Amino acid sequence: MERVEEISTVVGGGIEGDRYKEGTGYWTRFGDVCEVTLIEGEDLDEIEREAGLRVKNGEHRRNIITRGVRLEELRGTRFRVGEAVLEYDRPRPPCKHIQDLTEPGMTRALRRRRGGICARVVEGGRIRMQDEIVVL
Repeated sequence: MERVEEISTVVGGGIEGDRYKEGTGYWTRFGDVCEVTLIEGEDLDEIEREAGLRVKNGEHRRNIITRGVRLEELRGTRFRVGEAVLEYDRPRPPCKHIQDLTEPGMTRALRRRRGGICARVVEGGRIRMQDEIVVL
């Protein structure tokens, strides 16, 4: 995972340059693909405090870290982030593969509704750091 200041999203594909949009992500072969994944920064703070795991440099394997938004409350909605419009798809529970790539305890730490969500791209566009999430 690599931190970037800006991403571009594409309808029906996800994020330009992302391993899942390109068809090379681990779960692509199982047909379990999320176009965009989001995770709450507050959950990452809690995991770091409780479990002492490093989760703030992409180890969680999600695309966008949010602040001040309860992601489960987006269920059934469309929301704008920057120029893009996304639609809640489903929760994204963690898998053992995350732990294989990071450190012991990661899968367990991301459970209990802390694994984030999947979203579909309804309208493509740029998303930048600090862009707000606005429910439509």
